[in-house]
Amino acid sequence: MGLMGCVAFMLLLFCTTSTAHYLSYKFYDKKCPNALPTIRASIRRAVSREQRMAASLIRLHFHDCFVQGCDASILLEDSASIKGEQKAIQNMGSVRGFNVIEDAKSNVEKICPGVVSCADILAVAARDASVAVGGPSWRVKLGRRDSTKASLAKAQRDLPLFTDSAETLIDRFSKKGLNARDMVALSGSHTIGKAQCSTFRGRIYNTTAEIDANFARTRRHRCPAQRNNGDSNLAPLDLVTPNSFDNSYFKNLIQKKGLLESDQVLFSGRSRTTQNIVIEYSKMASTFKSDFAKAMVKMGDISPLIGSAGQIRRICRAVNKH
Repeated sequence: MGLMGCVAFMLLLFCTTSTAHYLSYKFYDKKCPNALPTIRASIRRAVSREQRMAASLIRLHFHDCFVQGCDASILLEDSASIKGEQKAIQNMGSVRGFNVIEDAKSNVEKICPGVVSCADILAVAARDASVAVGGPSWRVKLGRRDSTKASLAKAQRDLPLFTDSAETLIDRFSKKGLNARDMVALSGSHTIGKAQCSTFRGRIYNTTAEIDANFARTRRHRCPAQRNNGDSNLAPLDLVTPNSFDNSYFKNLIQKKGLLESDQVLFSGRSRTTQNIVIEYSKMASTFKSDFAKAMVKMGDISPLIGSAGQIRRICRAVNKH
């Protein structure tokens, strides 16, 4: 190999490995040793006040990473220079937990000003939220920096929709470096949390849908057939154990009791791959939890800002003013 070939090879090697090597489990060990316990305390308080917050924080991290990577762009509010992601159809009125992240950031800023990114706080909060409701734990790689921009267009393009087919979901996740198994495992976070009537009305009133008749009937009680009537009324995604991180979600899908269309297609759609994974997870809770933790780590690796890119925001809802 000639000199130019060696240079090109070394540049390629650096580009494909530097991000993975930069993120570190020990990133704040010396810079801010009490960062993780401080974040954990904030998340525990928030979840103890409202169990649903655990699902909201996991979803917030997910909706951040799928747009521009895990860079806390979802936390940015609209401004003169930013058209944020919070008003995307997949986020508006449903993504929440911003105040919890802001509170955790404020507490960390008191002990280590300008050191810990909002993007890292989001990643840690998702892990701590999972643990708070009996879900798995995992080691969170750290060292992400915060974006100075957001993208409404990318949010509307890249985030999953509650009407997506299994094939569409597989494709969306594949574009982010996540496979079908990762997708089904991450969908399992719907074992906790709630959905708004507007997202499942079409399913529970569709007589041709793959849905248990009694389940549909019970869901209609707080979700009227008329649009704009009770749209924001909530129903648990897992009617059996709505506040426990377990594998009931997958058992529900086999019984045609998935609340969202994008849930039920994992078992009832045309993908034999996702159907087999659902069956496996319904029988083996430990496998589901282990795979969920692995998938969360992979998701946290999506295009982080590192080195001197971006900034460490002082508050999570706005970029720093120089």
